[in-house]
Amino acid sequence: MKIGLRSSLALVILLAAPAFAADTPSLLYRERSIVTLPSTDTYWDYIKFEPGTSRLFMARVEDGLTVYDVDRNEVVATVENSVGANGPLLLPQYNRGYVAMTDGSLLSFELDSLKVLGRMPLASGIGLNSGILDTATGRIHFITGTGEKESTWFTLDAATGKLLGKTVFPFRKMDDPATDGKGNIFAPARRDNVILKLDSKTLKEQARWPTGCNVSKTRYQASTKRIIGACLGDAPAVFALDPETGAITARVPIGRGLDGLAIDEKRKRIVSSNGEDGTLSVIAQDGPDSYRLLGQVNTRVGSRMMDIDQRTGNLYVVNADSTQFPDVETGKLTRVYHPDSFKVHTLIPE
Repeated sequence: MKIGLRSSLALVILLAAPAFAADTPSLLYRERSIVTLPSTDTYWDYIKFEPGTSRLFMARVEDGLTVYDVDRNEVVATVENSVGANGPLLLPQYNRGYVAMTDGSLLSFELDSLKVLGRMPLASGIGLNSGILDTATGRIHFITGTGEKESTWFTLDAATGKLLGKTVFPFRKMDDPATDGKGNIFAPARRDNVILKLDSKTLKEQARWPTGCNVSKTRYQASTKRIIGACLGDAPAVFALDPETGAITARVPIGRGLDGLAIDEKRKRIVSSNGEDGTLSVIAQDGPDSYRLLGQVNTRVGSRMMDIDQRTGNLYVVNADSTQFPDVETGKLTRVYHPDSFKVHTLIPE
């Protein structure tokens, strides 16, 4: 049987179609929902999941610590006496939650009931920024925000909240540290472009490693035995660092304005949220030292905070409408957030 020219062309296109479709990149994430919550004109900081649950704790500063159920897409509670909430630390193994507060105090509460246990003054004249648990010692460490010359770490017993001591470091800004659970803490000094390796019992410096960028986030990944770091500033990037040698073994550029970092172990992905660009940078982990950029997912300018629901791989990103006005004296733009415009975006993996 003869095949005409048109039929031949149609057959070629049909046969070629599957190959073309196979070369089409994955969309990575798509937005499933946007929920707008009542809010004042306040800003916000860290958002964190209670491990293994649907509860997302959002530190909304003047609007307090908001507990949001992602399965129900609604607010279920606001923790009492939490105005000034900046950075939550959630510890199911102790039935405790702790919150770094902007006035320098530390709020503690029962995690299951959300009953407030106390609000302890710690820092004077400066707010607390964030905290971590060191499982090797059963201690928690809370860190002050940007200072004039130094940063202070307050060390407490994780189970009771008892203050055990404080340590001063000669760095203006120290961000989220990581712990390997084996006696080491890895602490970034953002403005000095270094990571410190500390003894988790004494907080004495064991090593100091240059990162070549304003390192802000660190995570210890047990599956690869690497420190996953992320930088903002002029050279924003995600990188892998060998905690035995301090060598940077991989680096991938990301968007500007990093403030959230998530590791998806199931999909072998690292995701950064980049507020200045309004993007998520999605990076594949092909091995401990083999990383590649999968793509940039558009969110919205100002969407700087993000966390991952490890049960599903869904990402949750928050933002709010705002207007920038020039300061009368300096001319610099000042951002004012619009009331009742705080939004929770749900993005699901493809």
